[in-house]
Amino acid sequence: MMFTNATIFVFPAVISAALREMLVVDRDGDALQLALAEHVVKPVGPMELSSVGFASPYGEDNKALYQRVSTDDIDVITLTIASEQRVLPSGAVNKALMDKIRKFEADNARKPGGKMRRQMKDDLVSEMLPKAFVQPGRTDLYIDLRRHMVIINTASRKAAEAAVSQIREVLGSFPALPVNCEVAPRQILTGWVAGEDMPDEWSLGDECELRDPADSGAVVKVQRMELAGTEIDSHLEAGKQVKRLGLLHSDLISAVLDEEMVLRKVKLMDVVLDRHEEEERDDINAFLDGKLLLMAGALGPFIDSASKAFKWTRAE
Repeated sequence: MMFTNATIFVFPAVISAALREMLVVDRDGDALQLALAEHVVKPVGPMELSSVGFASPYGEDNKALYQRVSTDDIDVITLTIASEQRVLPSGAVNKALMDKIRKFEADNARKPGGKMRRQMKDDLVSEMLPKAFVQPGRTDLYIDLRRHMVIINTASRKAAEAAVSQIREVLGSFPALPVNCEVAPRQILTGWVAGEDMPDEWSLGDECELRDPADSGAVVKVQRMELAGTEIDSHLEAGKQVKRLGLLHSDLISAVLDEEMVLRKVKLMDVVLDRHEEEERDDINAFLDGKLLLMAGALGPFIDSASKAFKWTRAE
């Protein structure tokens, strides 16, 4: 799999050690696999709004509920959180309710009271829900056992927290926290665009978002444009600060990094992808393991550089 976003949570090193112990297969089986199996996604019931649980990162036909790749430099576990949600548009419910109210008024020559209207709506939802369209969803994440981080393929903090909660249900305890910086990210990002020295492995991309620090201040979004120029300089001179910035790391991976340390538009460079596309595809599981190694191998150093530059605090 290839991540397009990355929201990062950090956790204590003791959690990585505990997870490694769960991966040991003994006479009772693989402890992590067994724990995940108790929280596997189930088809959403006819009267349920949603169902959430774990699925195989390798696809529907595979029983393995996690994917692990490990080398001298990389040790990660991938999990897939799947969901099914019944889509019942409020507009459709309200239209059906109004039709029902009009019929009641015509038959009874009076308007229904508030309690009756609520009962009508509840009855309609119960009637319509089993026929509602089921929308599948998927959130991929990987747990980096060396960096003691979970990297979730989403730019939504709400979705990331929901994924962490799912892991917590499996493990019983999972004290993972969002990334916190000791220095102000906007200050550093703005300084880089202004021409201050950047870490050697990083270079500016062609995208940024500048904001006036005042409440309800102006917002300027720049894409596919040289950032070291007079137009950007004029915005900086006017007091705007950089909230999001496109960065290229070691000519291997690019992403837009924001002040909350969320990565968007993550993309591996062609030189990396071409190398993987040339590999054999006869074993699909091995091919997917290779893609994970590729992703983790490029994203990990990017995260290391961000952690150092912005002085991320570590979970104890």
